[in-house]
Amino acid sequence: MSIIRTVDLSKRYDKLVAVDSLNLEIKEGEVFGLLGPNGAGKTTVIHMLATLLKPSSGSGFVNGFDVTKQSGDVRRSIGIVFQEPSSDDILTGYENLRLHAMMYGVPGKLAKKRMDELLEIVDLTDRKDDLVKKYSGGMRRRLELARGLLHRPKILFLDEPTLGLDPQSREHIWHYITKMVKEENITVILTTHYMEEADMLCDRIGIIDLGKIVVLDSPGKLKKVVGGDLVKLRIVKPKLDEVRKLGFVKSADFIDSIVTLKVVEADRHLQEILDVVGRVESVEMRSPTLNDVFLHYTGRQIREDAPEGGFYERVATVRSGR
Repeated sequence: MSIIRTVDLSKRYDKLVAVDSLNLEIKEGEVFGLLGPNGAGKTTVIHMLATLLKPSSGSGFVNGFDVTKQSGDVRRSIGIVFQEPSSDDILTGYENLRLHAMMYGVPGKLAKKRMDELLEIVDLTDRKDDLVKKYSGGMRRRLELARGLLHRPKILFLDEPTLGLDPQSREHIWHYITKMVKEENITVILTTHYMEEADMLCDRIGIIDLGKIVVLDSPGKLKKVVGGDLVKLRIVKPKLDEVRKLGFVKSADFIDSIVTLKVVEADRHLQEILDVVGRVESVEMRSPTLNDVFLHYTGRQIREDAPEGGFYERVATVRSGR
């Protein structure tokens, strides 16, 4: 059963298209990832589905409710963790949760029970009476995860939940998201441009670029599309014709003194490659990643440090013919 469905959902700003005719179905209980660079349209999709942004055209349904005609019902069905911190830093962690419970009409005794449970889950019980302004970035994000789950939503939107966090804090957030999904039995829609995050957490991934979903499948199947292991050789004068004759080499490219090969079972055949390619200065070998998938479908690598305006600048350039 699809708990989220969109039909030609679009968002335009004058002549700029942020989301372009999105058709998407997300199953109940699924962890679904929107993967793409900053400015690709991920946050715009989340904001339309969460009724924070009105679509320019098309339609969207969340928990069976129309996002434009039944916004109140949609909001009661969802929790959301934004990119930017949204908890009140002059309140304590506990007071933030209590305020959220009051806003959603969660009865007093039930609210206390849920707050205590969620604080335990996100490992903030000992810090619940501290002002949020004294929290680290990771602690604050964990509090906001707990807040987003307090009213028991059927769907949780996580918009770049680990953006700007150090690797250890990101790992902790992943742990809590996985734990919450299992214990709360909810559907999660995750936007991210961290490849390993999407690979670890998501049942399915939609790669979004320039406002369009370019491919959608499970992480494992997406990586299989790339095909073979990747071998990179630093070499000045490679013998590519000899390498391409090897049956287990699926492709071979040479750019800036680097030979990039797609190889079936590279660990078994590496020596055979080295025997024919020429004098090699260095070797790197790895299995395909989602970054390779993104490169395969878009022709460029995902840029984690790309500016938010990058998408609109690219669209403006294309449309103006520059």
